[in-house]
Amino acid sequence: MRYFCLILLAFLLSFCIYAEDHLLYGIPSETDICLKREGFALGYSHKNRQAVWICYVLERSNLLREQVKRSNKFQPDPAISFRPVHPQDYSKTGYDRGHLAPAADMTYSLDTMMQSFFMSNISPQIPGCNRGIWKRIENQVRKWAMKEGMLYVITGPIFNGNEKTLGKTDIPIPEAFYKIVLDMTPPMKMIAFIVPNQSSKRRIPFFAVSVDEVESITGYDFFSTMENHCRTSWKNSPPFLCGEAPATEIHIFSDFLALSIYFGLAKYWI
Repeated sequence: MRYFCLILLAFLLSFCIYAEDHLLYGIPSETDICLKREGFALGYSHKNRQAVWICYVLERSNLLREQVKRSNKFQPDPAISFRPVHPQDYSKTGYDRGHLAPAADMTYSLDTMMQSFFMSNISPQIPGCNRGIWKRIENQVRKWAMKEGMLYVITGPIFNGNEKTLGKTDIPIPEAFYKIVLDMTPPMKMIAFIVPNQSSKRRIPFFAVSVDEVESITGYDFFSTMENHCRTSWKNSPPFLCGEAPATEIHIFSDFLALSIYFGLAKYWI
């Protein structure tokens, strides 16, 4: 019996550690509710009635596991009791129920898939954005995860204070969305994107920005628990990685880097 209890305790502790990993680098901003899920953590705003940031670790091993079929079962988040958003709030509005943590990143368990369809993980997106450039960036991030092994992803909506609202609700429609990708495989590197909430046929490199720019626009403090020398190097200076590794070691996102150089966007790699 004692042996069984020890095994159970070890399992529960491992689950707690796993859940904490999604906030490994700190909370980007204070929010009304901070929820820790199996697949991601989120900061929810009652005012905006959606998450303002989502953080999660994206691992190759999870992408290679047996895939759970996409559920498409949108539902209110049971953890949101104050004015919860319902799927029908989006009906006949012309906007997609856009995932912040993509369902395609959450295919490794029934729980992660189900939780990705909670309305707290949904934001109003123009169909051309959700099914176009935003989807292309999500697909590219998964390719990077498959290549490198482990990424840390932060994503969320951007508001300007004068947003239109969704249908007959008071849910503000974001002006744009941001996504920050940290490669956790040494040597660690990072890139960020800001994507307007509109259709676009532009290539992915056009939307590359610095993390510092995302912070300036949102007012958030990303990677607050990271060592200062790494944060400064990544956010404010040209180097592509934190540390003194030679340029020949920079292999992350090599296909994207080539495009970035071609389009004159290499300066956004930090």
